[in-house]
Amino acid sequence: MTADATDVVEHRRLIIAGTGISGLSAAIYAARSNNDPLIFEGDEPGGQLTLTTDVENYPGFPEGISGPELITNMKKQAQKFGAETKNGIIESVTPVGEGADRTFRVELKNGDVYTSDAFIAASGASARTLDIPGQEELMGYGLSTCATCDGAFFRDEKIMVIGGGDAAMEEANFLTKFASTVYIVHRREEFRAEDVWIDRTMEKVEAGEIELMLNTEAIELHGSKEDGMQSVTLVRHPEGHPTEKLDDPETEEFDFDVGAVFYAIGHTPNTEYLNELDVETDEEGYIITEGGRGAGQTKTGVDGLFAAGDVVDFHYQQAVTAGGMGSKAAIDADDYLEELDRARAAASAAEPATAESDD
Repeated sequence: MTADATDVVEHRRLIIAGTGISGLSAAIYAARSNNDPLIFEGDEPGGQLTLTTDVENYPGFPEGISGPELITNMKKQAQKFGAETKNGIIESVTPVGEGADRTFRVELKNGDVYTSDAFIAASGASARTLDIPGQEELMGYGLSTCATCDGAFFRDEKIMVIGGGDAAMEEANFLTKFASTVYIVHRREEFRAEDVWIDRTMEKVEAGEIELMLNTEAIELHGSKEDGMQSVTLVRHPEGHPTEKLDDPETEEFDFDVGAVFYAIGHTPNTEYLNELDVETDEEGYIITEGGRGAGQTKTGVDGLFAAGDVVDFHYQQAVTAGGMGSKAAIDADDYLEELDRARAAASAAEPATAESDD
């Protein structure tokens, strides 16, 4: 597949998908290496950190900093060194050419097309939510998707964790460090988590630190930005999945007072736009990179394509780890681009010799 020159808005040495911590860290390093990065913001500019009102665990800010402010500062820093950010949602990335002539064709949802020599996927993962009343207003004000990020803000509060898998068990156990009591709300009787996490959780249940609310679902969140989370409306049915049985007389509806709610129902990595590339992913869609201890840890199985942050990391999912991975991706991309420059120079130098030999 080739890109018609009239079809292309611009060619860049490096395009980065995502303006979260990972993408902006990559942009800072790439710009300082004179790789002229262009960063597309996607449909969640700034990533999940923009949903966090206060960030207290990012190094260098002893008094904390708001998520949006941290993102804004990083964007300014990247732009200071020559990075360019654009509003735009990437629809697809396709390979063009082979060897030293290889580039990526990057098409946006508005139809604009860009090309690049290298590409960094730092498009993150979107936390799954319930889409219930009160969610939009309270996200970041008592509602969170990251216990490690926000748990310490709710010391001695009653905290609710919604979910039934490993993430829910892990977050609930972590939150016992701060909460007066942690309540796990799960729509079924049985958990999907691994036995080791269920065993740890049951130990905390026996100790009175965690209480289970099974066959139960949340249908509305109550509170305000000024006062934070106040209560949750729950429904419960003895056979589980109560939202599917709201008209059943056995379904019970009640309000429950809590100081915070944490969603722990998983994340969806934002990788759909890479479907036309032969990128290896796990069963959840997270990109598999080379890893290891030496150079090239952020390489994928596609030459010139690198990945960093929550689009790769399904475990740590922290701002600081995403930033570190972004810097690695920029360094790996720089190594690739230098090698590409050498290959193109060698190919160009060989052309006259080939022409003379044909005479």
